[in-house]
Amino acid sequence: MSTADIPTRTPSLRFSTRRDWAARQVIGYLMQQAVENPRCLSLAAGLVDEATLPVAETRQAFARLFAGEGRARTALQYGTTPGAESVRKVFLKNLARLEGRAVAELGISPDRLVLTTGSQQLLSIVGEVLIDPGDICIVGGPTYFVFLGTLHGLGAEIVSIPTDEHGLRMDLLDEALARIDDEGRLDRVKLIYLVDYYANPSGMSLSEERRREVVEIAHRWSRGHRIFILEDAAYRELRYDGPALPSVWSFDEEKETVILAQTFSKSFAPGLRTGFGVVPESLLKPVCDRKSNEDFGSSNFNQNLIAAVIEQGLYEPHVEMVCDAYRAKRDAMVAAAERYFADIPGASWLVPDGGLYVWMSLPESLDTSFEGPLFARATRIDQVMYVPGDLCFGGPPAERPRHHMRLSFGVQSPEGIDEGMRRLASAVRAVNGTP
Repeated sequence: MSTADIPTRTPSLRFSTRRDWAARQVIGYLMQQAVENPRCLSLAAGLVDEATLPVAETRQAFARLFAGEGRARTALQYGTTPGAESVRKVFLKNLARLEGRAVAELGISPDRLVLTTGSQQLLSIVGEVLIDPGDICIVGGPTYFVFLGTLHGLGAEIVSIPTDEHGLRMDLLDEALARIDDEGRLDRVKLIYLVDYYANPSGMSLSEERRREVVEIAHRWSRGHRIFILEDAAYRELRYDGPALPSVWSFDEEKETVILAQTFSKSFAPGLRTGFGVVPESLLKPVCDRKSNEDFGSSNFNQNLIAAVIEQGLYEPHVEMVCDAYRAKRDAMVAAAERYFADIPGASWLVPDGGLYVWMSLPESLDTSFEGPLFARATRIDQVMYVPGDLCFGGPPAERPRHHMRLSFGVQSPEGIDEGMRRLASAVRAVNGTP
C-alpha cells in the first residue's frame, strides 16, 4: 500500500479532567457579549474607574524608585517567591494601619506574608494546596463567581450557605457542618470562603459578631484536621460609610486558621496586579512551593513600585480620593434604582456601605440568567448589560435562584449609571409586562 492510499485524519484532542472541570467559566462569555454589543452600557464590568487611576502618584513613585541605580536594578531583577523582604515589611506596616495596631501588636513577622499577582492568584493557590477532587468548600450564597469557577476547576464540592444583610448565616453554617458530620464526610471539609467586606456580588459585609463567631465555628469543627477560613478582603479599603470592621483574621488568636487575602487592584491600580496574603505558618511552605511551580515570584518591579508609593505617603490620600469618587457613583446607582425600579412589583435592592456593587432582586418569575428573556432583551434591544445572579451561587444549576442581578457602578460615570439603570428598568418592564 502506498502512502497515498493511507487515510488521513486529524488526531482527536485529549484534555485533562481538570481542564474539563474548568470549562464552566463565564468571564469569557461576558467579555464576548461586551465585544459583540459595543453600544451596551455595562453595569456588569467589575473594573475600576479609569479617571481615578493614579497616574501622578505612580510617576512620582517611579522617579523615586529610579533615583538611584542600585534600587532600580534591584526592582528590575528577579525577586523571590514570597516577595522581597523589604517590600513585605512595607506591606505589613500598611496592614497594621488597617488593623489599627502597631506592627509589633500584629503577632506576625513579614515572613508570614506572600506577595501575589493580585489576590486572585492567592485564592487559586490556596485551593490547589488544600482541595482534592470531592473535597468540600463552604461559601456564601451569593458569592464571588470567579472563585466558584476556581473551585469547579479543582473538582470541589461546593456547599452554599444563605446570607442576609449581616453576611453569612452562622446558624446555618453550624447546621451544615453538623449535617456533613452526620454523613461521615467532615474529613472532606477543607475551607470556608468569605468575601467579608462589601462583598462581590452582594455589597454586604459580615457583621463584627459573626466575624468572631466564624472563627469559633471553624475551631470547633476542626476535629481530625484543620478547617481553614479564606478571608477575601479585596474591597476592604473601599468604605464609604458604615462601621470600620475588624478583619476575621484579627479574631484568630493563634493565626493558624484564617488566610487573609488582600489586593491593591481596587484601592490603587489593577494594572500593577499586586496582592498579598497573610498565611498560617503551616501553609507557608505549601503555598510557596506551589507558587514556585507557577512563577517563582510575582512581578518584583510592581511590588517595589507600590512599596515606594506607600513610603512616600501617596497611598492613603489616593484611597480617600477613590472612595469619594465611588461614593458618588454608589449614590447615583441607588438614586436611579429608586427612580426607575420603585414601582416595579417585586423589585428590591441592597445599599452597600462600600465596594463596587448593588445587588438587585426581581420577582421570582422573572429569569435573569443568560438563558432567560431579560438578558437577551437588555443586551440586544435596550443596550445595557448586567451580571446574572445565578452565576454567584454554588450547588446544582437547577437549584440556584434565577431572579437576581449584580450591578456594578465602578466603570460608568454618574450620568452613565443613570442611563444604564433607565435602560435596564425598560427591559425589565418589557419582559415582565409592567406598564
